[in-house]
Amino acid sequence: MASPVVHGGLPAHLVDFVGALRRAGIAVGPGESVDAAAVISELDLLRREQLREGLAAAMLRRSGQRAVFDALFDLWFPLGQGAALGEVALPYAEDGSVDVEALRDLLAGLLRDGDTAAMAELARAIVDGLGAVGKGQGGQGQGQGGGGGDRGQGGGGQPSTWSAYQALNAVRPETLLARVLADLRGGADAAWDSPFAEEVSRREVRDRIASFRRMVTDEARRRGAEVRGREAAARTGVPKQGDRVDFLTANSEQLADLRRRVAPLARHLASRLAARRRRARRGPIDLRRTLRRSMSTGGVPMRPAYRRPRPGRPELVLFCDVSGSVAGFSHFTMMLVQALREQFSRIRIFCFVDGCVEVTDLFGPGSDLGGVMAEITARPGLIAFDGHSDYGSALGRFREGWPDVVGPRTSLLLLGDGRTNYRDPNLAVLGDLAERSRHVHWLNPEPQAQWGTGDSAARRYGQVVPMHECRTAAQLAGVVSGLLPV
Repeated sequence: MASPVVHGGLPAHLVDFVGALRRAGIAVGPGESVDAAAVISELDLLRREQLREGLAAAMLRRSGQRAVFDALFDLWFPLGQGAALGEVALPYAEDGSVDVEALRDLLAGLLRDGDTAAMAELARAIVDGLGAVGKGQGGQGQGQGGGGGDRGQGGGGQPSTWSAYQALNAVRPETLLARVLADLRGGADAAWDSPFAEEVSRREVRDRIASFRRMVTDEARRRGAEVRGREAAARTGVPKQGDRVDFLTANSEQLADLRRRVAPLARHLASRLAARRRRARRGPIDLRRTLRRSMSTGGVPMRPAYRRPRPGRPELVLFCDVSGSVAGFSHFTMMLVQALREQFSRIRIFCFVDGCVEVTDLFGPGSDLGGVMAEITARPGLIAFDGHSDYGSALGRFREGWPDVVGPRTSLLLLGDGRTNYRDPNLAVLGDLAERSRHVHWLNPEPQAQWGTGDSAARRYGQVVPMHECRTAAQLAGVVSGLLPV
């Protein structure tokens, strides 16, 4: 491992690492920093994995932080400098380009054998030979013929960066699954002992392929950090924590992770609500009881009496845009509110695109919420005309179809980006709903800087009802916590 000592020595390097963790959203306080310094003083820096585990044990306090920590650790405590190649090398053709088919054969054998150390060496060689981007390629393309006899430099100098996508696109390890499974069962014509054994092997190979892809990604990030600097690589190459991922830019894997976080987040919000209720046990002063008490002290109110608050559980109505990329945000919020259903006397959920339908029945206790979006989009009435978002039409249909659903005890939450496709936003109906409800709030997954741009009517809607930016699960939790009844 390359020495992490920089200007100021190892303590300054550790402080810099702590700062990077904090910027990534991992709360590392003075106590954790002192513990980390003690770990470094006790462990051998050349035993890199021991150092990784020791620092993780000293610094991390919450689940879901390990992926971010590992990515930053690889930047601040890298495996080495430069290529850092091992004994496994890329096969080259006679013209000096990488022999991709021979490389795929080599990778298939390593995936079959599960040789993790050799796969790590091959991942570093693949990035070095196929992942160079910029002037370092010496005029060669970025596809399978990228790289060259001198491992991607091509005589053109230092690459501008290194691309894991480019390297993986040349090798396509995910397409080797069938070949590796055939090798494991003893040939293409051989049969498995049982379907269970086949499924176990299939999952194991998939895990090895995913692990190899992570090795390539980590190596490309390390090499890129040498060119662009650690801070730049940390800003663009380190994955965000699940609760800091933007709903509108999340991929399917990130959205699945967000859905897995619903139950823990709901428990956290419920405990926060319980604490708020404990702190709010005293209501306003009860003048009559205070005067009665003062009779024993000569009319001086020494011990004021307070009214006991009678917190009611309000009704909650959700009005959710489920079109396009906003659907992921709406689905997560609906699942979160459903997990908090005990905090409300009744919950009703309505979804819209340019029509409007009620979907409360899909979110009952014990319902399978994984594929609920497919059922919502199949509901007749959700799409009335062309399937493009029309907030004005949906608001009108909501008021006409369910005129009594919003009342004095109702808290109304509207979920959507407010992009009306340049159609009438129907502000009058929204104002009428706001007057009839107890509370009304709009949760918008778009950045506030984009409100009012293009076809967005968010600024105009924000003049009628309070609008909150909810780009991430962390922001959503904060807003929902503030809106919950006390």
